[in-house]
Amino acid sequence: MGINGILNLYKPSGRTSFDLVRQVKQLTRQKRVGHGGTLDPLASGVLPICIGQATRVTEFLAEATKIYQAEMVLGIATDTYDAEGEVVSRGDPSAITYRKMEEALSSFRGSIKQVPPMYSALKHEGKRLYELARAGITVEREQRETFIHRLEVAKWNPPLVTLDVECGRGAYIRSLAEDLGQALGCGAHLKALIRLKTGPFDVNESVSPDDFAAAVRDNRWEELVYPVDFPLLGMEAAIIDKSAERAATSGQPITVIYADYAKEGRVARLATPGGSSPQPPYRCRAYSLDGRFLAVLTAPTPSGPWAPKKVFSLTAQL
Repeated sequence: MGINGILNLYKPSGRTSFDLVRQVKQLTRQKRVGHGGTLDPLASGVLPICIGQATRVTEFLAEATKIYQAEMVLGIATDTYDAEGEVVSRGDPSAITYRKMEEALSSFRGSIKQVPPMYSALKHEGKRLYELARAGITVEREQRETFIHRLEVAKWNPPLVTLDVECGRGAYIRSLAEDLGQALGCGAHLKALIRLKTGPFDVNESVSPDDFAAAVRDNRWEELVYPVDFPLLGMEAAIIDKSAERAATSGQPITVIYADYAKEGRVARLATPGGSSPQPPYRCRAYSLDGRFLAVLTAPTPSGPWAPKKVFSLTAQL
Protein backbone atom coordinates (compact mmCIF):
# COMPACT_ATOMS: atom_id res chain seq x y z
CA MET A 1 0.00 0.00 0.00
CA GLY A 2 1.27 3.48 -0.84
CA ILE A 3 2.14 5.65 2.16
CA ASN A 4 1.86 9.43 2.08
CA GLY A 5 3.75 11.49 4.63
CA ILE A 6 7.04 12.87 5.87
CA LEU A 7 9.76 11.23 7.93
CA ASN A 8 11.92 13.42 10.17
CA LEU A 9 15.20 11.60 9.55
CA TYR A 10 18.57 12.43 11.09
CA LYS A 11 21.36 12.55 8.53
CA PRO A 12 24.75 11.56 9.96
CA SER A 13 27.90 13.29 8.78
CA GLY A 14 29.62 11.40 5.98
CA ARG A 15 26.48 10.30 4.15
CA THR A 16 24.76 12.11 1.30
CA SER A 17 21.14 13.16 1.33
CA PHE A 18 20.48 10.91 -1.67
CA ASP A 19 22.00 7.94 0.21
CA LEU A 20 19.26 8.26 2.79
CA VAL A 21 16.56 8.68 0.17
CA ARG A 22 17.72 5.42 -1.43
CA GLN A 23 17.81 3.67 1.94
CA VAL A 24 14.26 4.72 2.81
CA LYS A 25 13.05 3.73 -0.66
CA GLN A 26 14.66 0.29 -0.45
CA LEU A 27 13.52 -0.43 3.10
CA THR A 28 9.92 0.70 2.65
CA ARG A 29 9.51 -0.36 -1.01
CA GLN A 30 7.76 2.93 -1.67
CA LYS A 31 8.10 4.21 -5.23
CA ARG A 32 8.02 7.96 -4.63
CA VAL A 33 10.58 9.18 -2.09
CA GLY A 34 12.44 12.49 -1.98
CA HIS A 35 14.04 14.84 0.52
CA GLY A 36 13.09 18.31 1.67
CA GLY A 37 16.42 20.10 1.31
CA THR A 38 19.93 18.84 0.56
CA LEU A 39 22.54 18.60 3.29
CA ASP A 40 26.21 18.38 2.32
CA PRO A 41 27.93 15.05 3.13
CA LEU A 42 29.91 16.84 5.86
CA ALA A 43 26.75 18.12 7.53
CA SER A 44 24.39 16.31 9.86
CA GLY A 45 20.93 16.95 11.25
CA VAL A 46 17.33 17.21 10.14
CA LEU A 47 16.56 15.79 6.70
CA PRO A 48 12.82 15.57 5.99
CA ILE A 49 12.11 12.58 3.77
CA CYS A 50 8.92 12.92 1.74
CA ILE A 51 7.03 9.77 0.77
CA GLY A 52 4.26 9.35 -1.78
CA GLN A 53 2.14 12.45 -2.32
CA ALA A 54 4.23 14.28 0.27
CA THR A 55 6.90 14.70 -2.44
CA ARG A 56 4.61 17.46 -3.71
CA VAL A 57 5.32 19.63 -0.66
CA THR A 58 9.12 19.61 -1.02
CA GLU A 59 9.05 23.14 -2.47
CA PHE A 60 7.38 24.38 0.71
CA LEU A 61 10.05 22.69 2.81
CA ALA A 62 12.67 24.42 0.65
CA GLU A 63 11.00 27.74 1.50
CA ALA A 64 10.89 26.96 5.22
CA THR A 65 13.18 28.68 7.71
CA LYS A 66 16.19 26.57 8.73
CA ILE A 67 18.24 26.71 11.91
CA TYR A 68 21.87 25.57 11.93
CA GLN A 69 24.80 25.39 14.30
CA ALA A 70 28.00 25.95 12.35
CA GLU A 71 31.60 25.52 13.52
CA MET A 72 34.12 27.48 11.48
CA VAL A 73 37.91 27.68 11.59
CA LEU A 74 39.53 31.09 11.28
CA GLY A 75 42.81 31.48 9.40
CA ILE A 76 42.40 28.75 6.77
CA ALA A 77 40.42 29.00 3.53
CA THR A 78 39.68 25.98 1.30
CA ASP A 79 38.47 25.52 -2.26
CA THR A 80 35.23 23.85 -1.09
CA TYR A 81 34.74 26.36 1.76
CA ASP A 82 34.69 23.42 4.19
CA ALA A 83 37.02 20.94 5.88
CA GLU A 84 36.88 18.49 2.97
CA GLY A 85 38.61 20.83 0.53
CA GLU A 86 42.18 21.72 -0.33
CA VAL A 87 43.74 24.65 1.52
CA VAL A 88 44.00 27.66 -0.78
CA SER A 89 45.20 30.31 1.69
CA ARG A 90 46.28 30.81 5.28
CA GLY A 91 46.00 33.91 7.43
CA ASP A 92 46.73 35.04 10.96
CA PRO A 93 43.55 35.08 13.07
CA SER A 94 45.30 36.16 16.29
CA ALA A 95 44.07 39.74 15.94
CA ILE A 96 40.42 38.69 15.60
CA THR A 97 38.64 39.58 18.83
CA TYR A 98 35.11 38.75 19.88
CA ARG A 99 34.18 42.38 19.21
CA LYS A 100 35.60 42.26 15.69
CA MET A 101 33.67 39.06 15.04
CA GLU A 102 30.44 40.68 16.24
CA GLU A 103 31.09 43.68 14.00
CA ALA A 104 31.63 41.38 11.02
CA LEU A 105 28.49 39.39 11.75
CA SER A 106 26.33 42.51 11.73
CA SER A 107 26.86 42.94 7.97
CA PHE A 108 25.62 39.40 7.30
CA ARG A 109 22.24 39.75 9.00
CA GLY A 110 19.08 40.48 7.05
CA SER A 111 18.98 40.36 3.27
CA ILE A 112 22.37 39.37 1.84
CA LYS A 113 23.78 38.14 -1.45
CA GLN A 114 25.93 35.05 -1.77
CA VAL A 115 27.87 33.39 -4.57
CA PRO A 116 27.08 29.65 -4.49
CA PRO A 117 30.17 27.47 -3.98
CA MET A 118 31.54 25.56 -6.95
CA TYR A 119 31.17 22.39 -4.90
CA SER A 120 27.37 22.49 -4.85
CA ALA A 121 24.49 20.63 -6.48
CA LEU A 122 23.44 23.59 -8.64
CA LYS A 123 23.51 22.97 -12.38
CA HIS A 124 25.40 24.80 -15.12
CA GLU A 125 24.47 23.84 -18.68
CA GLY A 126 23.04 20.54 -17.49
CA LYS A 127 25.92 19.53 -15.22
CA ARG A 128 26.23 19.77 -11.45
CA LEU A 129 28.72 22.38 -10.31
CA TYR A 130 30.53 19.84 -8.14
CA GLU A 131 31.06 17.64 -11.21
CA LEU A 132 32.69 20.56 -13.02
CA ALA A 133 34.76 21.44 -9.95
CA ARG A 134 36.07 17.89 -9.66
CA ALA A 135 37.13 18.12 -13.31
CA GLY A 136 39.08 21.28 -12.52
CA ILE A 137 36.57 23.58 -14.22
CA THR A 138 35.43 26.80 -12.56
CA VAL A 139 32.48 28.76 -13.95
CA GLU A 140 31.02 32.14 -13.06
CA ARG A 141 28.13 31.93 -10.63
CA GLU A 142 25.58 34.67 -10.20
CA GLN A 143 24.95 36.09 -6.76
CA ARG A 144 21.80 34.88 -5.08
CA GLU A 145 19.80 36.74 -2.51
CA THR A 146 18.90 35.08 0.76
CA PHE A 147 17.84 36.21 4.22
CA ILE A 148 19.63 35.66 7.52
CA HIS A 149 17.12 36.04 10.34
CA ARG A 150 19.58 35.42 13.14
CA LEU A 151 23.38 35.11 13.29
CA GLU A 152 25.06 34.88 16.68
CA VAL A 153 28.24 33.56 18.28
CA ALA A 154 27.35 30.44 20.26
CA LYS A 155 30.91 29.50 21.29
CA TRP A 156 34.08 31.57 21.13
CA ASN A 157 37.30 29.57 21.22
CA PRO A 158 39.45 31.04 18.43
CA PRO A 159 40.49 29.93 15.94
CA LEU A 160 37.31 27.85 16.37
CA VAL A 161 34.04 29.81 16.35
CA THR A 162 30.58 28.27 16.61
CA LEU A 163 27.69 30.23 15.15
CA ASP A 164 23.93 29.91 15.51
CA VAL A 165 22.31 30.63 12.14
CA GLU A 166 18.63 31.01 11.31
CA CYS A 167 18.12 31.57 7.61
CA GLY A 168 15.72 31.51 4.71
CA ARG A 169 15.71 29.66 1.43
CA GLY A 170 18.92 29.28 -0.55
CA ALA A 171 21.43 30.17 2.15
CA TYR A 172 24.81 28.43 1.86
CA ILE A 173 26.44 28.16 5.27
CA ARG A 174 29.76 27.26 3.62
CA SER A 175 29.61 30.49 1.62
CA LEU A 176 28.79 32.35 4.83
CA ALA A 177 31.97 30.98 6.44
CA GLU A 178 34.01 31.88 3.35
CA ASP A 179 32.59 35.41 3.20
CA LEU A 180 33.10 35.95 6.92
CA GLY A 181 36.72 34.89 6.58
CA GLN A 182 37.22 37.42 3.79
CA ALA A 183 35.50 40.16 5.79
CA LEU A 184 37.78 39.44 8.75
CA GLY A 185 40.86 39.42 6.51
CA CYS A 186 42.19 36.06 7.69
CA GLY A 187 40.15 33.52 5.73
CA ALA A 188 37.93 30.81 7.20
CA HIS A 189 36.21 27.56 6.38
CA LEU A 190 33.35 25.46 7.73
CA LYS A 191 34.51 22.61 9.95
CA ALA A 192 31.17 21.12 11.01
CA LEU A 193 27.49 21.83 10.46
CA ILE A 194 24.31 20.52 12.03
CA ARG A 195 20.81 21.45 10.88
CA LEU A 196 18.68 21.80 13.99
CA LYS A 197 15.37 22.63 12.32
CA THR A 198 13.67 22.69 8.95
CA GLY A 199 10.30 24.37 9.32
CA PRO A 200 8.46 22.41 12.05
CA PHE A 201 10.89 19.46 11.98
CA ASP A 202 13.24 19.49 14.98
CA VAL A 203 16.48 17.53 15.38
CA ASN A 204 15.43 16.44 18.88
CA GLU A 205 12.48 14.59 17.36
CA SER A 206 14.38 13.11 14.42
CA VAL A 207 14.98 9.40 13.86
CA SER A 208 18.39 7.94 13.08
CA PRO A 209 18.77 5.72 9.99
CA ASP A 210 19.46 2.71 12.23
CA ASP A 211 16.36 3.31 14.35
CA PHE A 212 14.29 3.75 11.22
CA ALA A 213 15.61 0.46 9.81
CA ALA A 214 14.67 -1.23 13.10
CA ALA A 215 11.18 0.27 12.88
CA VAL A 216 10.82 -1.16 9.36
CA ARG A 217 11.87 -4.61 10.61
CA ASP A 218 9.29 -4.34 13.41
CA ASN A 219 6.63 -3.24 10.93
CA ARG A 220 6.00 0.02 12.80
CA TRP A 221 7.73 2.60 10.60
CA GLU A 222 4.44 4.15 9.52
CA GLU A 223 4.03 5.40 13.09
CA LEU A 224 7.02 7.68 12.48
CA VAL A 225 5.51 9.40 9.44
CA TYR A 226 4.01 12.88 9.77
CA PRO A 227 0.93 13.87 7.72
CA VAL A 228 1.42 15.47 4.32
CA ASP A 229 0.09 18.82 5.54
CA PHE A 230 2.29 18.99 8.66
CA PRO A 231 4.86 21.44 7.22
CA LEU A 232 2.01 23.62 5.91
CA LEU A 233 0.28 24.27 9.22
CA GLY A 234 1.54 27.86 9.23
CA MET A 235 -0.79 28.62 6.32
CA GLU A 236 -4.40 29.61 6.68
CA ALA A 237 -6.79 26.69 6.47
CA ALA A 238 -10.20 26.47 4.83
CA ILE A 239 -12.98 23.89 4.74
CA ILE A 240 -14.67 23.64 1.37
CA ASP A 241 -17.99 22.15 0.36
CA LYS A 242 -18.64 19.41 -2.18
CA SER A 243 -19.03 21.70 -5.19
CA ALA A 244 -15.84 23.58 -4.37
CA GLU A 245 -14.04 20.28 -3.83
CA ARG A 246 -15.00 19.09 -7.30
CA ALA A 247 -13.85 22.39 -8.78
CA ALA A 248 -10.53 22.56 -6.91
CA THR A 249 -9.54 18.95 -7.56
CA SER A 250 -10.18 19.44 -11.27
CA GLY A 251 -7.94 22.52 -11.35
CA GLN A 252 -10.64 25.20 -11.39
CA PRO A 253 -10.45 28.39 -9.30
CA ILE A 254 -12.81 28.85 -6.37
CA THR A 255 -13.83 31.66 -4.01
CA VAL A 256 -12.45 32.08 -0.49
CA ILE A 257 -14.57 34.00 2.00
CA TYR A 258 -12.59 35.65 4.79
CA ALA A 259 -15.07 35.15 7.61
CA ASP A 260 -15.44 32.79 10.53
CA TYR A 261 -18.05 30.93 8.56
CA ALA A 262 -20.14 31.33 5.43
CA LYS A 263 -23.54 29.72 5.08
CA GLU A 264 -23.56 29.64 1.30
CA GLY A 265 -19.90 30.20 0.61
CA ARG A 266 -17.89 27.71 -1.34
CA VAL A 267 -14.95 28.17 1.03
CA ALA A 268 -15.06 29.14 4.70
CA ARG A 269 -11.99 30.07 6.69
CA LEU A 270 -11.15 27.61 9.43
CA ALA A 271 -8.24 29.42 11.05
CA THR A 272 -5.70 32.17 10.56
CA PRO A 273 -2.36 31.36 12.27
CA GLY A 274 -1.85 33.74 15.18
CA GLY A 275 -5.10 35.52 14.38
CA SER A 276 -3.31 37.71 11.84
CA SER A 277 -4.63 39.16 8.60
CA PRO A 278 -3.70 37.31 5.41
CA GLN A 279 -0.31 38.32 4.03
CA PRO A 280 1.30 37.73 0.64
CA PRO A 281 1.98 35.28 -0.80
CA TYR A 282 -1.71 34.50 -0.44
CA ARG A 283 -2.01 30.78 0.15
CA CYS A 284 -4.21 28.49 2.16
CA ARG A 285 -4.79 24.82 2.83
CA ALA A 286 -8.11 23.41 1.66
CA TYR A 287 -9.90 20.54 3.43
CA SER A 288 -13.04 18.61 2.61
CA LEU A 289 -16.04 18.47 4.92
CA ASP A 290 -14.87 15.05 6.16
CA GLY A 291 -11.37 16.32 6.98
CA ARG A 292 -9.35 15.26 3.93
CA PHE A 293 -6.46 17.51 2.94
CA LEU A 294 -7.29 18.45 -0.63
CA ALA A 295 -5.07 21.21 -1.94
CA VAL A 296 -2.88 24.24 -1.48
CA LEU A 297 -4.69 27.23 -2.95
CA THR A 298 -3.06 30.47 -4.13
CA ALA A 299 -4.49 33.87 -5.07
CA PRO A 300 -3.15 37.20 -6.37
CA THR A 301 -5.15 39.06 -3.69
CA PRO A 302 -7.09 37.96 -0.59
CA SER A 303 -10.32 38.35 -2.55
CA GLY A 304 -9.18 35.78 -5.09
CA PRO A 305 -9.80 34.05 -7.33
CA TRP A 306 -8.14 31.14 -5.53
CA ALA A 307 -6.56 28.55 -7.80
CA PRO A 308 -5.27 25.10 -6.79
CA LYS A 309 -1.46 25.09 -6.79
CA LYS A 310 -1.10 21.53 -5.47
CA VAL A 311 -3.89 18.95 -5.41
CA PHE A 312 -3.83 15.79 -3.29
CA SER A 313 -5.85 12.60 -3.20
CA LEU A 314 -5.71 11.46 0.40
CA THR A 315 -7.92 9.56 2.80
CA ALA A 316 -9.54 11.29 5.76
CA GLN A 317 -7.22 11.91 8.72
CA LEU A 318 -8.26 10.47 12.04
